[in-house]
Amino acid sequence: MNRISIKLAAYFLLAVLILEGLLMVYLHRTIVTSQEEAQFAQLLERGANHRDVLEDFYSEETLMHIELMESNLERQVAILDADRQWFAGTDASKNLTNQFQQQVASAPARDSVVVDDWKQENYIVTLHPFESNTGQQGYVVMFESTTSLHTLMSKLNTHFGIAGVASLLILFVLYLLLSRIITRPLIRMKEATERLSTGDFRVKLTHKSRDELGELSTSIQKLADDLEHTQKERMEFLAAISHELRTPLTYLSGYSSVLKRDDLSEQERQRYVSILEEESARLTELVKNLFDLAQMDETTFTISKESVQATPFFSTVLQRVKHSFELEDKHLELSIREDFEMVVDPVRVEQIVVNLLDNARKYSPIHSITRLDVYVQDGHTVIRIEDEGIGIHTRDHEVIFEKLIRVEKSRSREYGGAGLGLAIVKELVDAHGGRIEVISDIGKGSIFTVIL
Repeated sequence: MNRISIKLAAYFLLAVLILEGLLMVYLHRTIVTSQEEAQFAQLLERGANHRDVLEDFYSEETLMHIELMESNLERQVAILDADRQWFAGTDASKNLTNQFQQQVASAPARDSVVVDDWKQENYIVTLHPFESNTGQQGYVVMFESTTSLHTLMSKLNTHFGIAGVASLLILFVLYLLLSRIITRPLIRMKEATERLSTGDFRVKLTHKSRDELGELSTSIQKLADDLEHTQKERMEFLAAISHELRTPLTYLSGYSSVLKRDDLSEQERQRYVSILEEESARLTELVKNLFDLAQMDETTFTISKESVQATPFFSTVLQRVKHSFELEDKHLELSIREDFEMVVDPVRVEQIVVNLLDNARKYSPIHSITRLDVYVQDGHTVIRIEDEGIGIHTRDHEVIFEKLIRVEKSRSREYGGAGLGLAIVKELVDAHGGRIEVISDIGKGSIFTVIL
């Protein structure tokens, strides 16, 4: 009973039945009233005609003709004297006069309907006073059986009953159509959301109408596609993290065991300790980057902007990373066209610059030059980092900012890194309301431009 199709049909049927019932009651009463008035008007007209004839041609012969004209099963006529006593007509009219004597006697002396309750009485009665040109006074009383009205009302009720049954059938057909057009897509969408809640994101909805149902179907389909994509990314992310963690942990475990050997020379021991230090640093950096990404995904980190002078800020950053370049016989140059004030989160901007410079150092050959250029353009702070490294294929420009995307996977051990640096940079730039652009190609170096 909780299915929407049943509820929709019940509400629809109830609303239509109420409306139809009110209309039928109104129509039925209108038809009944119309027939009553027509019957009364017809009987009054006949009685008035007889009254006019008696006033113009009062005679025994006229009374006989009137009696013959109205002597049938449906209608009778009685002629009363001035005291409203029967004195002409058939025996049936005499009996009817006696039956309705009280109503006739109390009726006003004008053309009127004396008895109009056709539902309770067998006859309706009209009264017509007359005074002939020869001085005779009296009343013409018309009696008409209510059988014809009862028959008409019975047929009318039958037709209304047939119309009601036909309406129910039509409503049932409409319910089937509504169930197909409206409720079935809703039921399919409900089933789709239930599948989504169980983790099954392989949902395909084909309802493509341009109404609200079509928009809802499109939204659910987009949600399913996004969830499927997210699930795929999550599995790839976990697999990549597992791989990235396994390598340094394997080195740490293996070389720790080697260091326990007594036959190692001091030179070998120092070499293994250096490897352990490198792998420990690599693992520390990886965990730190993962923590940063987790904070960004949960929106628990904040951007605290403040006013910062560009020259001392970037000079400090340069001094921090320059030593790592010099150790690898690589060069780093800073160019600030003019000192200016920028409103940024200094901690996060430093993180952006350090990550980009670290990438440039890793993927650049010895004796190469990396240039850090900072300037103002159209009121925005522009940070431009140009290297002479291996470059990035143009087809990979859209994916390098995704988590754990490392274009040169086969050379990961040579260059290091877990593919998290650029993802962190992109998140931090977006948090500042800025954008990052890349110009690069294989063998031609890379230019990363951050606009804040």
